[in-house]
Amino acid sequence: MTLIYFIGALIIAMAILVNRNKTVNYSLVVLFLILQWGFTIYACLHYKETVLSYFTFDSLGILLLITLSIIAIPAMIHSRIYVELHQETGQVRAIYFMAMIGLITAIGAGYLANHIAVTWIFTEITTLSASALIYHHRNKLALEGTWKYVFICAISITFVFIGILFLSLSFGQAETDDLSFRSLLENASRLNPFWLRLAFLFIFTGFTAKLGLVPMFTAGIDAKDKAPAPAGALLSSVLMNLGFVGIFRTYIIVAHTPLHHWANLVISIAAFLSVFVATVYMIKVKNIKRMFAYSGVEHMGLVMLGIAAGGIGYYAAVLHIVLHAFVKSSLFFQFNQLYRVFQSKSIYYVGNYFKYNTTGAIVLLLGFISATAMPPSGLFVSEFLIFRSLFEAQQLLLLIAVLLLLTMIIWAFGKNIFKILFIPPVGFDDSHVEKISPWESVTQFILLATAVYLGLNPPAEFVQLINDSITLLPK
Repeated sequence: MTLIYFIGALIIAMAILVNRNKTVNYSLVVLFLILQWGFTIYACLHYKETVLSYFTFDSLGILLLITLSIIAIPAMIHSRIYVELHQETGQVRAIYFMAMIGLITAIGAGYLANHIAVTWIFTEITTLSASALIYHHRNKLALEGTWKYVFICAISITFVFIGILFLSLSFGQAETDDLSFRSLLENASRLNPFWLRLAFLFIFTGFTAKLGLVPMFTAGIDAKDKAPAPAGALLSSVLMNLGFVGIFRTYIIVAHTPLHHWANLVISIAAFLSVFVATVYMIKVKNIKRMFAYSGVEHMGLVMLGIAAGGIGYYAAVLHIVLHAFVKSSLFFQFNQLYRVFQSKSIYYVGNYFKYNTTGAIVLLLGFISATAMPPSGLFVSEFLIFRSLFEAQQLLLLIAVLLLLTMIIWAFGKNIFKILFIPPVGFDDSHVEKISPWESVTQFILLATAVYLGLNPPAEFVQLINDSITLLPK
């Protein structure tokens, strides 16, 4: 089934690219979603099995694959709305949907890869697919954002490659050269600390470009701003989760060596700086999509603080990336409607959104409450557990500093959101405002409700998957 999935996705993507018929294109997109869900169900039914030697249906991979498949549906729905409203040509439409299918397929494969080199390969494929989406508008700004994304991601993927080379050198006396995560874990005690230290530094730094963490977070900010909002929803949620997978699987190996404490220090520094940088930019940012993107930097910083703190922080980190994916993607989907009303991404030229799109305004308000982890947001639970892990790890100064920064983020985020929702825009001509159907907001309500449900009343199977994901980490 795995080979069928890859071949099927490739054939569908190529068929969309060479076909210009709108009906056929959309039918092929629906076929891909059926294939995506068929593969996801197959993965769940073959839990812990290894296929094609390089893919294992482990708990973390399945958990994130389900998340990806759920978000893929509204991503394609809103992509269709976006393409229709912009009256895209057949060629532009074909390239867009081909890139979306390539991105979703590569992300899912990266989740399930059991070999660091295979993860690296599919991460590079996501860069190529995302680049086509970022350049969708084919203007000067889109070109600038695309080249910046390609340039930084090329550097980051080179860092990961160098890290893999160092990882191979770290085997030393180990009687194997297998770079699968299982083999690396089994031989963790035999790995040369010097080469392993270098390997972790390079791999961690490289994957921060996808995760949206300091030092390479900047590529993702521009990408999410320049790409169409449905594509930005994927870049700000499930693609960031792929960056987490790359770091998390490598961290598990390092955690079983004397370098564990050192690795926690590296992660803590990058995580705190990410929250700090997000705070600085959130205070001054006026571009709505970039505001959502910087919010993602903050959340990934919190996730990695949970990993570094350990204990309950491991569970909280995995829970947080799942819930964040649902919440952040819903905000980007809603931006589509917001832009159609005001034709602007700037805070200065939008306002009184409740008047023009009441249903969409409710989504935006609920999304703000969820993204800032206010009760009853599911993210409130995961953030509370992260704070608890910092407290139990006796990182009180770090905890206090993070809480202060988050307070400023909530203030900055809230100020902008309430400006959008309630304050009338200056000089705005509302005589030609498009009437938006409330049905377009249904997917966002479902995603936000899912995040609340999984946070406050998680099913036993969901909890078990998270616990199985962290079982290899030291207690």
